[in-house]
Amino acid sequence: MEFRDYINIAQILVSVLLTVVLLLQAKGSGIGTALGGGSGSSFRTRRGVEKTLFQMTIVLAVVFLIVSVWGVRASIS
Repeated sequence: MEFRDYINIAQILVSVLLTVVLLLQAKGSGIGTALGGGSGSSFRTRRGVEKTLFQMTIVLAVVFLIVSVWGVRASIS
């Protein structure tokens, strides 16, 4: 296997994890809220598991971006 193959596998794994974390976040809210509807302004503090999922989403999104850029650079050279 070449280096590009490992990058592609890493990108697939990170994207699956990111999808799972996003779906877990939307699980607590209703389907209407998940699709863009909602109840006015409901700002509240994230705590516990919700805060952890939110932070994991940010970290996985940044990792996905880095791996994607890395993959493009590896395919060019």
